Amino acid sequence: MPKLADVAEINPRLDRSGSNDLSESISFVPMANVSEILGAITSEEERELGGVIKGFTTFRDRDVLVAKITPCFENGKIAHARIDKRLGFGSTEFHVVRPLAELLDDRYLYHFLRQPLVRENGKLRMTGSGGQKRVPKAFLEELNIPLPPLAEQRRLAAILDKADALRAKRREAIAKLDLLLKSVFLEMFGDTTVATTSVAELAPAAGAIRTGPFGSQLLHSEFVDHGIAVLGIDNAVSNTFAWAKPRFITEEKYSQLSRYRVNPGDVLITIMGTCGRCAVVPDDIPTAINTKHLCCISIDRTRCEPEFLHSYFLLHPVARNYLESRAKGAIMAGLNMGIIKELPVALPLIEKQRHFVSIKKSLGRQLEQALTQENRFDELFAGLQQHAFAGTL
Repeated sequence: MPKLADVAEINPRLDRSGSNDLSESISFVPMANVSEILGAITSEEERELGGVIKGFTTFRDRDVLVAKITPCFENGKIAHARIDKRLGFGSTEFHVVRPLAELLDDRYLYHFLRQPLVRENGKLRMTGSGGQKRVPKAFLEELNIPLPPLAEQRRLAAILDKADALRAKRREAIAKLDLLLKSVFLEMFGDTTVATTSVAELAPAAGAIRTGPFGSQLLHSEFVDHGIAVLGIDNAVSNTFAWAKPRFITEEKYSQLSRYRVNPGDVLITIMGTCGRCAVVPDDIPTAINTKHLCCISIDRTRCEPEFLHSYFLLHPVARNYLESRAKGAIMAGLNMGIIKELPVALPLIEKQRHFVSIKKSLGRQLEQALTQENRFDELFAGLQQHAFAGTL
């Protein structure tokens, strides 16, 4: 089985037979313009080159672009370049893989590099530290690639193309469900710009708005493998409640921290790290507390529905303008309990809130079913890839 370096050029140098100075505008592709879902360049920016091309990634039609940094590589930012210009120019965060046309089909190469197994192995080879680890060029060069005749490569690529297109359509449908909920909320409530109350007034009971234990109240060394759950940013970061990294404290420790207990229907909002994300605590939550990274709000449910407040934080112009005006840096590092308490709320009648919540729950069930089907479809597609490159398809 040949290595990829035997049948493709990795990061080929610019052909210097012509001028190395280009005065015309160029087609520039930053990493943000590569879709992990579609595996394609979604848009190109016209830029003036302004002289010597230096420090750019250069590619041409039918090259494959492979993200080389975390988390873009792990999330599958791999694109099949289709351009009608002599050259494209991209950020330096891509590896460029150019198949030798007489040996390797470009679509076959594209699907080979998008395999989950390739990404998993690439993660193991990353160099550097922190959040900017890189996949070295040598990892790609040393990949063993099955190489059937070109006609067979094209047959396999065509099968994977059709399956991948179906998968992309399913993801588009899921995105439309999410957009539909936003549209419903803004249609029902988005034109109300006058605040009638505040979060503090919606949670007037003592301790109804609280952050978790600080400093020596809860040390990292006090976490145990089983016991009372401790909720953190990762439980709310996707704007829906999800179990993530397991953290527990003992019953004895909980007796000291029980005032930080999280209740069904509480609204959580992240105030450190990735700030401004929120989730509603589910009804079946076991005994749990929250960390200092979350603000937990137990609202008066005779006046406000938790699911309404959740959508209000994320979508309503009053809430968004308030939070953004108080943002300190790109990640809202200035959020704190005082800011949350003062957040103005344009509160509709409870009956209207409940009507919205019934729509939200119905769409949520549809979204959950669609996501389950998508996960199943991803598993089937991964199996199809495996058979294609094992020669059994």
